[in-house]
Amino acid sequence: METPSALWDNWVGEALATLDSLKVVRSLRPIFLRKEKHRVPIENVSESLQLGVNEGAFEVFDEMQQWDRSSVEVEIGETTFHRWMHDTPSSGLSSHPTIGRAAAKAAQEHGMGPRGSALICGYTNYHRLLESSLADLKKKEDCLLCPTGFAANMALMTAIGSIGSLLAGNSIPSEDEKIAVFSDVLNHASIIDGIRLAERQKSVKVYIYRHCDMSHLNTLLSNCRMRRKVVVTDSLFSMDGDYAPMVELAELRKKHGFLLVIDDAHGTFVCGQNGGGVAEEFNCEKDVDICIGTLSKAAGCHGGFIACSKRWKLLIQSRGRSFIFSTATPVPVAAAAHAAVKVAKLETWRRKAIWNRVKDFHLLTGIPVTSPIISLIVGSEDKALQASRYLLQSGFHVTAIRPPTVPPNSCRLRVALSAVHTREDLENLAAALSRCINFKDTRIYSCNGYARL
Repeated sequence: METPSALWDNWVGEALATLDSLKVVRSLRPIFLRKEKHRVPIENVSESLQLGVNEGAFEVFDEMQQWDRSSVEVEIGETTFHRWMHDTPSSGLSSHPTIGRAAAKAAQEHGMGPRGSALICGYTNYHRLLESSLADLKKKEDCLLCPTGFAANMALMTAIGSIGSLLAGNSIPSEDEKIAVFSDVLNHASIIDGIRLAERQKSVKVYIYRHCDMSHLNTLLSNCRMRRKVVVTDSLFSMDGDYAPMVELAELRKKHGFLLVIDDAHGTFVCGQNGGGVAEEFNCEKDVDICIGTLSKAAGCHGGFIACSKRWKLLIQSRGRSFIFSTATPVPVAAAAHAAVKVAKLETWRRKAIWNRVKDFHLLTGIPVTSPIISLIVGSEDKALQASRYLLQSGFHVTAIRPPTVPPNSCRLRVALSAVHTREDLENLAAALSRCINFKDTRIYSCNGYARL
């Protein structure tokens, strides 16, 4: 019996063959940026990819430095403070000197470009280096860089939706030949919007399963007669801070043969020994077929990516509209992100520190948190706003999350812990929180989902 990966690899191959016959397969060829005017032979790709990027220049540290605190300590003006007090108050590696130097060097040598899409003139050796480092991080064959994490999910879902019509000869497939997409009810808006766009292609049928409910998902999968099945889920959910049941998903994948896609925006560089994310943390990287990620969270930069096979990459770059029609990531940002990937892997103290802070929060409050995303559900909008304002007066910017982001009466305070928070920070935060909410009455997981825009 063929594995899920092999089945989908065959279907993607057939879809690509159709695209090839129509002469619409898109190729990415990196432009090698140099200060010198002479051209670089394309045959020397492996050597040329290193041009302008001296990996030996990456400076890393074994512990927190003074500049690290700039990502969690800010000064605000009196006017802004009072506006926040009467309204709603609106981390990572962003302050690291190695990352700043990489961006500055690229900007000085090449400017802010590119000025076009990756398929036209915006794909450079800097972008290719970043893709290679992310593919290595995620233990995947290749990677496609996208303008944002939102664009990455949109591109993938529309590419998946195109497979059904391509295999049906560019016509609407029969019901059995459509692609069944199973999505967690609390998935990120970018996944939801990508699925909605894929539905417009009339080749996708969508099933929504209850949040992290593997029994419900198993029932839906068992009752689905379609051969081509995809399960997509956040790996670490951004509002509740809980994990997708990765081990159970891997078991269901073996049973039902679906393509497993995870959005690892909040797990990348945080979870796993090497920062590879939630799949690495739960030792199931081989069971994840496609991994979406972002460079705007723990990496402190900007952009999104899709770690996948070479064949999937070719399909997405040929059919993913949000990739095809977007300007490529600016070169200095790609250079900074590449440096961030290297620094994040090497500075292992950051992952140790952030998980120590998670333990500290649990010990200080008694609240059973399991990740750096702590969502304290307090109920009414007034209660959440009052608590947020009190915390701001106490020196903590903890935003009140309100409708329409979450349903009425499930408003919450969302705390995001960082590696550069200290034990003293957590002690002070716990003391301030104890004066505005009751720890015993505070829930951390929602039971009625998120509101939808």
